[in-house]
Amino acid sequence: MKRNDNTLTKVEFEVMNIIWDIEGTACAWDVLERYKEPKPAYTTIATYLKVLYEKGYLDFRKVEGQGKTHRYVPLVTRAEYTRRTMQEVKKNFFGGSAKSMLNYFVREENLSPEEVKELLSLI
Repeated sequence: MKRNDNTLTKVEFEVMNIIWDIEGTACAWDVLERYKEPKPAYTTIATYLKVLYEKGYLDFRKVEGQGKTHRYVPLVTRAEYTRRTMQEVKKNFFGGSAKSMLNYFVREENLSPEEVKELLSLI
């Protein structure tokens, strides 16, 4: 049964980034091969893939001739996840105000005059 939980932990996000970078189906070995050092155990990666499936971020299929190997495919794009996460940040930290959120980042990031000019041109 899939859980309805939109939040990814730091490690889940790392695994999803690897899957998004692969741009196709991936098995646990594919993820482990691309994982940064120190690499976790294969079973740890397999568990994270199962959790991501349960959360609705991944689907899987079994490939004939590959035994019990699951090939995972993302159900959510990186852009969709980023959009959803930023909407939550805007809602939870800035009362839903894009202006307040942008003001915060302009002040906290100590943007250069060139960066401010670039932001203004986007607006």
